[in-house]
Amino acid sequence: MRICGVELKGGEAIICLLSQDGDTFNIPDCRKQSFQVSHAETTESMVDFHFAFKKLVEDYKVDEVALIAREQKGKFAGSAVSFKLEAAIQLCDLPVTLIAPHDVKAQLKRNPPQVDFVGLELKKFQQPAFEVAFALQMKKIFGKS
Repeated sequence: MRICGVELKGGEAIICLLSQDGDTFNIPDCRKQSFQVSHAETTESMVDFHFAFKKLVEDYKVDEVALIAREQKGKFAGSAVSFKLEAAIQLCDLPVTLIAPHDVKAQLKRNPPQVDFVGLELKKFQQPAFEVAFALQMKKIFGKS
């Protein structure tokens, strides 16, 4: 199973691919680490983002997308653009699971990765995307939220 972890920050979607083969987890090489949407108010920008994201998940044979859920109201609310990006991702004909940040932390505490993040050859800004993908994988294996 291959999962694409996504963190949405403003007009950017930061991604990390995580695959599981038996008991082994792999982080496949990926041509993109993030998608920038500079003019989210235009239809063309959103269509371009949707096309690029959908093409990436098709090319890398992604089975599911894991998104870090954002608050809808209050001090820590996500931006309007991030919710537009979420909608575009949900239209990619793949299962999309939203996982709250506190659930990600709980999964990582319950089942910590057996490797140090520095050894994964990912960029530091990809860590939240990796963690949400890993949390979804652990949730599927152990069935706890």
